Amino acid sequence: MKKILKILASLLFLAFIVIQFIRPDFTNPPIVQGQTLEEVTQVPENVQALLKKSCNDCHSNTTNYPWYSYIQPSASFLENHITVGRNKVNFSVWKTYDAKKQRRKLAEVCEEVQGKEMPLPSYLWIHWDAKLTDADIKTICDWTDAERAKIPEE
Repeated sequence: MKKILKILASLLFLAFIVIQFIRPDFTNPPIVQGQTLEEVTQVPENVQALLKKSCNDCHSNTTNYPWYSYIQPSASFLENHITVGRNKVNFSVWKTYDAKKQRRKLAEVCEEVQGKEMPLPSYLWIHWDAKLTDADIKTICDWTDAERAKIPEE
């Protein structure tokens, strides 16, 4: 039995070493001047700070890749979260969204933070400072409501 456990442990260790050579591309896409949320809408500094600390790593092209992003399997897990996050809403390409989509995305931002769906619990395991307080959530939702009201119906 000990021999089987040693072989199994050796195979797991070898597999761990081999998967380290599988590297996702963690190059942030370029930011096009005039397309970002901050350049297109009025984002107060306090809201910008909340978005930066709790949202931008997955929902913009300004992702900060931490040390664990270079270790598999967390690298693949992280790459998937960022890809899904940017596909849901990407604040770096905000101007490319039509008015209807902008209104819908602003509503979804509020819904997600109110439901404590965002930031993801797995993100908060390491990024404790990204946790939003009830006051933070109210600030974000008040801002999204105000911005939605400014966007003309199509």
